[in-house]
Amino acid sequence: MKILGLDIGGSGIKGAIVDTATGELVSERHRIETPKPATPELIADTVKLVIDHFDWKGDVGCSFPTVILDGKCYTSGNISPEWVGVQVDELFSKKCYGLRFKIGNDADLAGIAEMSLGAGKALTGKVIMITIGTGLGSGVFYDGVLIPNMELGRMLHTNGKPIEFYAADSARKREELKLKMWAKRFDFFLSHVVRICSPEYFIIGGGLSKKFDKFKDYLTVDVPIEIAKFKNNAGIIGAAINAHQNLEDVE
Repeated sequence: MKILGLDIGGSGIKGAIVDTATGELVSERHRIETPKPATPELIADTVKLVIDHFDWKGDVGCSFPTVILDGKCYTSGNISPEWVGVQVDELFSKKCYGLRFKIGNDADLAGIAEMSLGAGKALTGKVIMITIGTGLGSGVFYDGVLIPNMELGRMLHTNGKPIEFYAADSARKREELKLKMWAKRFDFFLSHVVRICSPEYFIIGGGLSKKFDKFKDYLTVDVPIEIAKFKNNAGIIGAAINAHQNLEDVE
């Protein structure tokens, strides 16, 4: 089945048409900068621009960088606090011609792509997907079953702020850190996750995953690390798969 997948992030809103059976992008990927401020109205307008770009008339899957329950936003993450309490699926549907939207946490949906068709397909036990971007997203799976909305990047660091403010790719860019220095911070984060969650595997995705070979030697965690097969497209693909699984039989 072909479904439009959207990945809403702190820096960009990306979309592509996805073959949900294979995970293949069957269109070019279209990206628009995330508006500033990233308010509900402005992001909904940008989502409409992506829909119009593809002249899309079908169902839409959407990964979103906050805690999402039944299509409703419960945290602000790295976007506007105005999102808290917004029924995201209804907002986007109203803005986009009544199309049906299925919304999920971005790292959860990236993990669904990898566990279904990618690097985690053959993995069992406790697998944690970490996406490195504006924040540190996390999707937690046990024997392939998602435990939703586990926001490990929001654990407090020693400075009293969420650890993603210290170890995400946005921190590397903001503080102009060399990759080695940033990698030591990321290793600190992974070590903390190992202590708390005892995973059997990590899957690393997000924009910085394509540079894994350049920083892997600075990681000390004694847990096997797989690189996301779909890299920075995992959110788009997982969003489409999630929509296919949850919308196809809904009238």
